[in-house]
Amino acid sequence: MKTYNLIIKEEAKNEIIETYQWYESKQIDLGERFINVLDDYFFRIKITPQTFPKKLNDMRQVTIKEFPYIVIFEVEKEDVNVYAVFNTNQNPDKWQNKI
Repeated sequence: MKTYNLIIKEEAKNEIIETYQWYESKQIDLGERFINVLDDYFFRIKITPQTFPKKLNDMRQVTIKEFPYIVIFEVEKEDVNVYAVFNTNQNPDKWQNKI
């Protein structure tokens, strides 16, 4: 089974850290739960990135069902570049300015 290289861009890393901290401030271990769920989605993205729909140009999107977030990524050869881990309660145009 082919596995793509997952590359999480700096902006997405910062979003993950901020989200983790925010959830932890609301409830102990909720941030950990968010990270574990996100890791599951990253695993799926690494295995079958083409199964997720294209939303803008070559950008793909996966909705995290357990939390109000989406992951925005692009497949380039052997790599999957994650550009955003985006809160769906925010302005949807905001993430587009980050890439």
